[in-house]
Amino acid sequence: MSDYRHAPAVDPEQGYRSAPTQPGSRMARRAAAAAPPPPPDDRPPRGHRGNGGGGGKMRVLAWVSIGVTSLMVAGALTGYTVYRDAFGNITQKDVKGDIINPRPLDTGALNVLLVGSDTRAGDGNAKYGQKQAREADAGGKRTDTIILMHISPNRDQARLISFPRDSMVQIPKCKNETTKQEMPPRRDMINSAYNSGGIACTISTIETLTDIRVNHFVEVDFSGFKNIVDALEGIEICLKSGVNDKASKLVLPPGRSTLNGEQALGYVRLRHYGDNSDIGRIKRQQIFLSKVVAKATSNDLLTDIGKLTDFIAAVAGSVTMDPELANDTEQLIQIATSAKALTAKGVQFTTIPWGPDPQDKNRVVWTEPDATELFTSIKNDTEVAAPTPSASASAKPKVTVKPEQVRVQVLNGTTTFGKAREVADQLVKQGFTVTGVGNYTAAGGKSLAKSEIHYAKTITTAPDHADTLAGAVLPKPAPAAGKVAATNPQPYSTTVTTAGAATKGTPVIQLVVGEDFDSIKVTKLPDSVKNSTITASEQRNVCT
Repeated sequence: MSDYRHAPAVDPEQGYRSAPTQPGSRMARRAAAAAPPPPPDDRPPRGHRGNGGGGGKMRVLAWVSIGVTSLMVAGALTGYTVYRDAFGNITQKDVKGDIINPRPLDTGALNVLLVGSDTRAGDGNAKYGQKQAREADAGGKRTDTIILMHISPNRDQARLISFPRDSMVQIPKCKNETTKQEMPPRRDMINSAYNSGGIACTISTIETLTDIRVNHFVEVDFSGFKNIVDALEGIEICLKSGVNDKASKLVLPPGRSTLNGEQALGYVRLRHYGDNSDIGRIKRQQIFLSKVVAKATSNDLLTDIGKLTDFIAAVAGSVTMDPELANDTEQLIQIATSAKALTAKGVQFTTIPWGPDPQDKNRVVWTEPDATELFTSIKNDTEVAAPTPSASASAKPKVTVKPEQVRVQVLNGTTTFGKAREVADQLVKQGFTVTGVGNYTAAGGKSLAKSEIHYAKTITTAPDHADTLAGAVLPKPAPAAGKVAATNPQPYSTTVTTAGAATKGTPVIQLVVGEDFDSIKVTKLPDSVKNSTITASEQRNVCT
């Protein structure tokens, strides 16, 4: 019996199996298989996107929230009553009851959805945008920013993932924010979830597409953004050439300039500059935010009581949060105490890998499997480092084996067609050397419930190699001595090249894939993700 169990129709371009075309998690792909109903009438207007790319007008609006969440808690860290009083000005919105889709598990990481709203409603917002947006109901609201801020369980690493607002994705069923009526799933631009279903639908959409639990959210609008920049007494930027742009109402000379809130708003909305692309604008916005984060966590601000008071008051009056985050002093303190270290180590800003939508050149779709690999790396960031035990003189030293030193035979213990090759492909991308694939027949011919790892009893180094493999498999199997018989074993070949691949003579470890298999941990991200990522600490002297 081969690994080609219950074989579906073969796609000659893909080889062994046709791959789903919809981006995101398995849940999203299954939902996308159904014919989507027509989009609701309240979708945002379609506008032409110049020069490709997937950026939003105000992508930076929510990014300031990493500094916001770190400094809102200064009152909890000090004895100044004025700080504590300012917390009461934070607008709170409880949307848990409006999230009607199954939610991913909480992994211990902190995932905050940062939303920059381009609503023209409210003080100071109506003068921005086109004429239609400034009339009647102020043009509704849209998410010009959708960012997922991920902070690791140890609170020592941070990555902010930017989702282009005109990404065509599968929107799950949601409640209409106004009528509370259930809306059916549909394929639409990702920011339409916010327009019709509010922040609850946006959370559901992100969770369904990524399989990552969103713990909290923060919203900022135009006026809030300006207030925060002004409270920081401006942000310095550097331009390679001057700007005189009527659309964004911005005039700046080449070189360095310190922008106030109004100028900063024009800068992050600037379209006609450089190569005029949205991707160029995204990078400028990311660099701008890195400077906001650095200034908001600097000693100059933290040690100046007057400046800090003004900043906290501006922040508190400019954001909307879920009650759990706004009222959880302990969690806010965690963010506050780690923010400065995170800034120094390098907060990473990543734009989701994307390409033009084949159905509409003015829209984008996410590049797969690269996007899913990025999501998997976030989802699998679950481990909290344990204290290192002191080694006794008689204890056997632990041998550290790298993935590149491990050879693996992958066996399909399930009745799912092609599972061994699927897992083998994931292992190779993470540096493991796969020697072969095959099947394993459990007792009674049923699927193996849980994945297993086996190694040869006679090879002394085999347990160390097995431990490295076990650490890469989710859920983690316990390695066992003694190998199992493979059914129809076959050699494995791949076009992926791995530097320092394991050599012959090292033990071959067996991974028997069970029904509980979730994924291989992603620690090596694809080039498309690396190329769309910048590190905050490296942007200090960058001119755009």
